[in-house]
Amino acid sequence: MWLAVFLAAPGCGYHFVRYEGGMDGVHSVAIRTLRNESYEPGVEFVVSDALRREFLRRGAATLTEDAGAADLVVSGAVDQVSIEGRSFDSVVLATEFQLTLGLELEVVRSDGRALPIDARALRETERYFASADVEATRKNRSEAIRRLAALLAGRVHDAVDEALAP
Repeated sequence: MWLAVFLAAPGCGYHFVRYEGGMDGVHSVAIRTLRNESYEPGVEFVVSDALRREFLRRGAATLTEDAGAADLVVSGAVDQVSIEGRSFDSVVLATEFQLTLGLELEVVRSDGRALPIDARALRETERYFASADVEATRKNRSEAIRRLAALLAGRVHDAVDEALAP
C-alpha cells in the first residue's frame, strides 16, 4: 500500500521538500527579538522564539546572534494582539474569544536588499474558550498565542524560502 502512495504522489503534484541547502545562498540567519507594539506583555518573546525554532527545525540555515555576519536578518514587531468576544451565553458572558495576532517584519539580505513578505502571511486569528476560572482563560489565551506564533513562524519561513527561490 505504501508503495502505491509513494508512486502515485509525484503524479498528483505532491513531492518531498528538502530544506537543507534550499535557501539560495543563505547559510546563516539572525532573528532579532521583535518589538512589542501591542498591549499583550511578553508576546514579542513568544513570537521571536517561535521564529527561531522554525528556522532551526527546518535546518536550511544556521542561526547566529551576530546580525552583521548573517546572510539574512529578520527584525520587526508584533503590531497587533486583539481579543474579541465571539460567542456568548444567555447571561451575555463570553464563552469563546477570538484572538488576532499580527506581525510587521522586515527580512534583509547581507547586501541590504529587502525580501518581500506577503502581508497575508503575517496575520492570523484563532478562537479559544473562556472559563469562569480566570486562570483557565488566561492559559487558553496563552496557548492560542503560542499556536498562532508557531503557525506564523512557519509561514514566514515559507515566504522567505519562496522569496529566495531562483
